[in-house]
Amino acid sequence: MVPLLLVLLLVLILGGAGFAVQALWWIAIIVLVVWVLGFVIRPAASGGKRGRWYRW
Repeated sequence: MVPLLLVLLLVLILGGAGFAVQALWWIAIIVLVVWVLGFVIRPAASGGKRGRWYRW
């Protein structure tokens, strides 16, 4: 009974980790797209030069 519970617990942990990794990949892709779009769509600063799209 204990080995069966350990195997089920291991499957549950690995399944949850797989879902978390999948979600992290999607988040990373979205951040990458926003980052690249930030270089394309930059507001013009004073003097006609291209400004920074980030605040810091």
